[in-house]
Amino acid sequence: MAERTDPRVARTTEALTGAIVELAGQRPVSRITVAELAEHAGITRATFYNRYAGPLDLLVQVLAADLERGHRREEELRNRGGHAGAQLLRLATAEVVDHVERFEAVYRQAMRDPADRGVYEALVRHFADYALAHITRSAHPATPRTNHKVIASFLAHGFAGAIEAWLADGAGSKEDLIDAAVACAPVWWG
Repeated sequence: MAERTDPRVARTTEALTGAIVELAGQRPVSRITVAELAEHAGITRATFYNRYAGPLDLLVQVLAADLERGHRREEELRNRGGHAGAQLLRLATAEVVDHVERFEAVYRQAMRDPADRGVYEALVRHFADYALAHITRSAHPATPRTNHKVIASFLAHGFAGAIEAWLADGAGSKEDLIDAAVACAPVWWG
């Protein structure tokens, strides 16, 4: 039997999610106070601190949950079959780029402020975990046998850096970022 979520908890989560995305789209999360966030969400500071260590913690969880939804869609496509490695890579990359577009204002704010590298670091950690899982299950004969954590970190920093450059450029299209990321993927990724 599936656990039911208390509607009050769901409303609080939804209010906090909306508040952090709105505020972090206006200024870096490092400049958002818990008091301001709690007021914006219509909750108490105590309620906030019962769930999160700070605004960055909440924002990272919101962004990670959205990225995970995209990964679940990718996994569904992988399990259904019918998609070649290159095609699946392109679809998975497009899911991430869709995520970046949904949270573009948040990422732009976070990447402009040197005190706010926590969002970028969380993005790198997320991609490193994803890459490590992908490498571990890869059956491609050219998959390197060297330290997978180092490879995953290298790939994660590259992809996060590509996103940062794409956001900073402002002139590139979604397809430009997808094409660049796919072009840089190792041959054994597919």
